[in-house]
Amino acid sequence: MGKERVTVIDIARAAGVSKSTVSLVLQASPLVNEVTRAKVNAVIRELGYVYNRGAANLRQSNAKSKIVGIVVNDLTNSFFAELAVGVDMVVQSAGYVQFLANTAENPDRQREVIASMREHGIAGLILSPARGTEAADLKPLMASGIPVVNVVRQIAGAKVSSLISDNRAGIRDAVRHLAGLGHHRIAFLGGFPDTAVFAERLEGYREALADMDLAARNELVIGSAPSRAGGVAAIERALALSERPTAAVCFNDAVAFGVCDGLRAHRLDPGEDFAVIGFDDVIEAQTAVPALTTVSVDPQGMGRRAAQLLLKQINAGRADAEAIVGSVRLVVRQSCGAASDKRERLALL
Repeated sequence: MGKERVTVIDIARAAGVSKSTVSLVLQASPLVNEVTRAKVNAVIRELGYVYNRGAANLRQSNAKSKIVGIVVNDLTNSFFAELAVGVDMVVQSAGYVQFLANTAENPDRQREVIASMREHGIAGLILSPARGTEAADLKPLMASGIPVVNVVRQIAGAKVSSLISDNRAGIRDAVRHLAGLGHHRIAFLGGFPDTAVFAERLEGYREALADMDLAARNELVIGSAPSRAGGVAAIERALALSERPTAAVCFNDAVAFGVCDGLRAHRLDPGEDFAVIGFDDVIEAQTAVPALTTVSVDPQGMGRRAAQLLLKQINAGRADAEAIVGSVRLVVRQSCGAASDKRERLALL
């Protein structure tokens, strides 16, 4: 599977010591003198070896690892909880156990949890990268031959498999739908501007405005944390504009729910006084009041596809990179149904 993994034997040969001495160093045994310990540790760092806590047991049973790691950037977003459920459906049926970790958008935390998973001998990793993740961060995994599937976010230059949604098409469809309802000032709310997903969705937004002969106004693009609180903050800024928007496409459903909260705080009814469209179609979107119009990507389905792609690579014994863009569809519910007379009244406020 790509490069051979570095072994204790490799370290022993490079350091000029016995395999048992290397094992004692890895176990922090006091039986090894400090000079030898320093020499072995220097070789370990040079070769990029990661101590696998489960390796001895795995070797004894002559078994392959049955652990799959999944690391996400924001587990407070229900999208990722649903994605993890989809992953678990597939890996569990294949006899694997899922290890789940949340990085909260912290690259340092991400490195820590991935290193810990490697120590426990994961067979593969599904990763929704934290902001700021670079291709170099995945090189140790690639060098060790551990298959990686990136979901939701791509990493420029990373030669690993990826599974993302058709972000441009989804937002284009949402904007065209709102324009078809008579909206001319449509905002784009939420999301971190320094992420590839934001750039792709913003591009779809601008393409749709051009298609519908609507002006692209910079003040109507308002970034924020892709969370419910971020949605509240974004709509506050939008409503403070001298010329308010009458509708918004939101970076994701979490932002859309926050936008609806913010509208209600201003005594405006989502779906009547202001049109709202989200992106993801989490389970809550169907039961929200009003039910949320959103771009459906099927989070659980994405998790299942990511797991299937990872298991395919694990079973094949090689990590050939594949790039998959999942199709999306606009699901129309009540939150986009603003009445024209109320839109006109809102524009005058």
